[in-house]
Amino acid sequence: MNIVCLDLEGVLVPEIWIAFAEASGIPELRRTTRDEPDYDKLMRYRIDILKEHGLGLKEIQETIATIDPMPGAKEFLDELRSFTQVMILSDTFTQFASPLMKKLGFPTILCNSLEVAESGEITGFKMRIENSKLTTVRALQSIGYETIASGDSYNDLGMIEASKAGFLFRTTEEIKKAYPQYPAFETYAELLAAIKAAQ
Repeated sequence: MNIVCLDLEGVLVPEIWIAFAEASGIPELRRTTRDEPDYDKLMRYRIDILKEHGLGLKEIQETIATIDPMPGAKEFLDELRSFTQVMILSDTFTQFASPLMKKLGFPTILCNSLEVAESGEITGFKMRIENSKLTTVRALQSIGYETIASGDSYNDLGMIEASKAGFLFRTTEEIKKAYPQYPAFETYAELLAAIKAAQ
């Protein structure tokens, strides 16, 4: 049995932090896991910037409320779920993901959680488990599943490499050049066809 493991941001929905960088006028928040492979370092950097500007969870959630899935993402997910199990593995946070899951038809998502003060200030974050995407894929394999994985960033490479088939989706030229062994697609139709062929 197969489980398809997908990244969320950049694959099914726009990057939340980029949307918030634009909404808040703080270009430093445009940095994502496409730019910074060290997620812990990236999140600490983001939290420091939020604190410096007096911004918290409420402001980010207001931006998230305006974000829609990428055109065709829900249809792609619906088609995928019609013939295989699908799990979204994301380094985002439950406080960010919930409204987006509603717009995607409530797929299964495993992600992390933010530590938020009563004032709404984001004070920290709690990772579900270290190397969560790779660890989850290995756990699924340990209970008899084969995995097919797709993502766009450095933090997706572990699950892509560990899976029986792995694909890059709408990634950067830099990542494509560094990892030419993984097919790279730009459309949902191409990705769907590749997943079907790998079943």
